[in-house]
Amino acid sequence: MYTVTIRDHIMIAHSLKNEAFGPAQKMHGATYVVDATFMSEQLNDANIVIDIALAHKVLKHVLSPLNYQNLDELPELKNELTTTEFLARYIHQKISEEVKVYFSGRLKVNLGESHVAWAGYEGNI
Repeated sequence: MYTVTIRDHIMIAHSLKNEAFGPAQKMHGATYVVDATFMSEQLNDANIVIDIALAHKVLKHVLSPLNYQNLDELPELKNELTTTEFLARYIHQKISEEVKVYFSGRLKVNLGESHVAWAGYEGNI
């Protein structure tokens, strides 16, 4: 399996309105390190998995509407529990929509919320 991983970050605010989240039910901030790993069994005609510059551009474009935002106030995320796992899937779906013309394979999105905790989502494009 060939892989290409790119990285960016976002800074967000949100609250997780569910008893399971204890103090995180209150408004708080997070800085996520976002890794997107593109995986393919074979290289394309240019002998690459995906153009790295294109992958960076897409990731930045997908993350831009989330960066420096209160996720509780974004219409598409209103009333969602924007957990790290949920956000990983959300970002995966947005990237998939943008690269499906250029890339066919698997994509794994990992969000690092601290130096000791991260979550992710992996699926086909």
